[in-house]
Amino acid sequence: MYPRENPIDANEEHRVDINGAEEQQRHGAEEGQSQGQGEGQDHGAGEGQGQGAEEEHGQEEGQGAEEGQRQSQGQGAGESQGEEQGQGQEQERVYTNLVDSRDQHYFDICVPLYEASLTGDWDAAKALLVPRPELVTYAIDLDYNTPLHIAAYAQETKETKYFVDELLKLMTPQQLELKNKFLSTAFCLAAGSGNIGMVKSMVSKNKDVVKILGYRGESPLYKSASQGRYETLKYLYKRFPNLDYGDFQRDDEKKVCLLKQCVEYGFFDVALEIVTNHPQLAKEGSVLGVLAKKTDAFKRDCTRCCDNDDDDAWRLLKVIWRDHIMRMTTPELMKILQGPSRILFGATEMGNTFFVMELIRAYPGLIWFKNKDNRTIFHVAAMHRHLGIFNILYEIGTRKNTIITCKDVNGNNMLHLIGMTSKKMRHETSGATLLMQRELLWFKEVEEMMLASHRESKNNNGETPYEIFSEQNKDVISQGVKWIRDCMVIATIIVTVAFAVAFTVPGGYNQESGGTSKVAGGHNQEAGIPIFVREHDFLVFVIANAISLSSASTSLLMFLSLLTSRHGQRDFIYSLPKKLMIGLIALFISVAAMMVTFSASFFMLYNKRLKWVPITIAVLASIPVLTFSVFQFQLLWDMICSMFCSRYLFNPKKHMLYKRKQSRF
Repeated sequence: MYPRENPIDANEEHRVDINGAEEQQRHGAEEGQSQGQGEGQDHGAGEGQGQGAEEEHGQEEGQGAEEGQRQSQGQGAGESQGEEQGQGQEQERVYTNLVDSRDQHYFDICVPLYEASLTGDWDAAKALLVPRPELVTYAIDLDYNTPLHIAAYAQETKETKYFVDELLKLMTPQQLELKNKFLSTAFCLAAGSGNIGMVKSMVSKNKDVVKILGYRGESPLYKSASQGRYETLKYLYKRFPNLDYGDFQRDDEKKVCLLKQCVEYGFFDVALEIVTNHPQLAKEGSVLGVLAKKTDAFKRDCTRCCDNDDDDAWRLLKVIWRDHIMRMTTPELMKILQGPSRILFGATEMGNTFFVMELIRAYPGLIWFKNKDNRTIFHVAAMHRHLGIFNILYEIGTRKNTIITCKDVNGNNMLHLIGMTSKKMRHETSGATLLMQRELLWFKEVEEMMLASHRESKNNNGETPYEIFSEQNKDVISQGVKWIRDCMVIATIIVTVAFAVAFTVPGGYNQESGGTSKVAGGHNQEAGIPIFVREHDFLVFVIANAISLSSASTSLLMFLSLLTSRHGQRDFIYSLPKKLMIGLIALFISVAAMMVTFSASFFMLYNKRLKWVPITIAVLASIPVLTFSVFQFQLLWDMICSMFCSRYLFNPKKHMLYKRKQSRF
């Protein structure tokens, strides 16, 4: 059903068969577009379906508007009378178009009513709607939106919610089924916008609006799911969990799309309810493929994941995989795994460790499964540097030797793949030095796992693993050297400043001619001593300056040592990161101490009066230190973790796939 008042063209009048609106709703947008041609199709294609609409042309603009207004009022009375009698007799009504005409009716009605609907100004809308209640069915913009449509896609506030509640009091339940140009009801727009309060109000007025399809045949339930509106989705599904209306009733494809949207947005509790109520949907591999990419949903301690069923994502995975997929025959299972969704390898590429482990627990043979490039999940995990999946290799015993030596279609074994640069590692690792260290740790670990005869094997291009590694990472070394030089320049500047400050103290020194206390020989005992030597702030000044000078010197020496080293690839594992960490920490301490020195000098000069000056200076001086701390903390933390935790990066003793029972012996 379309807006009964469709004010679009000033020179046209539309005759609308109200009883034919429900027929139009069932047939959808395709039929409506095939029946109307010309100008009438643009503004009344949907109305023309099954309604036998006639168009009258050639009328004068003023006469058409005046006559249409009189007929519109007559229409409202006829509709009211027809509803009271409960008869299904066919009635024809003529409505006036206001939008495209840009006449006084447009500026007096459409513009203020549109603004009031969008902002929730009920007082302004009430002044227009109470004298003319038929305006609730008027299309007040070019998309055929009624005031209820406009309010439905506005952000829900107390004002807009109150506006909708009051507007619904002026409307009949049937009028909630009016559609705009894109075949969407106001309820569908409210569901897609997540306006849960408006949705509840409309459902209480007419519960059938839930079943009316909108744009592209989308139901309000699917609309709320596709837009990520959790509250609206959950409310609508609880009201109609059977999905026995519209396209949901015809086939399961729409139900699968709804389920996939729920998984995509992380609404696992709703997805679990859908699978429970409609178990046939669990056999769709595409749903499991979407779940395989939800890495964040499974980032938990895997030692607890098997025993804790409170997590909806885990419960959904177990219901789909163990209760349905695993009951299929082997050919059917292989078809799902090799299908477009690429469940197993998709999860591996995303680093969904616990998802992959759950599949392997239920079907251990998946560790031998290969993709089109003849690579196992461990080869893919090594390429993308997913440590959790790679560590599963240590739990399969000596069979890992067969897997790591397996070659892909290009003749690359696992060590060749490790030698190739990982984009993931480049984005996640701080600094070129740490990146090189992490890449070397991976290369060294896989190299130790392989037999000596396979370490120098060549691929189809005649390249060894080490040649690939050196070629792929040569730019990383040059970036690291440049980074060290930049840090060394900063340390040099701080050393220069701290050294100069040590001999240029605030207030200067006592002069020989200015003293009053003299000894034999006529010399002043305090000559050459700083004037503020007895001030407590002077002691802070001296100590802070000494710390700044020594720390900056240490940092400079560390960076100089890094710059003059041979920068061998093996040095990046422990030696270079350790020196870099010491240099950066010393540089940070020197900057902080230099700011303390700067602040202490002002406290000495303005200690007697204008005390707010040194306090203000001290606050301002702390800003660079805090800024440096905030922006460099992650780098320093990564370096500390790299130094002390890198040796535990690969942990053969940690059993993640299967729990080891305590030995009796």
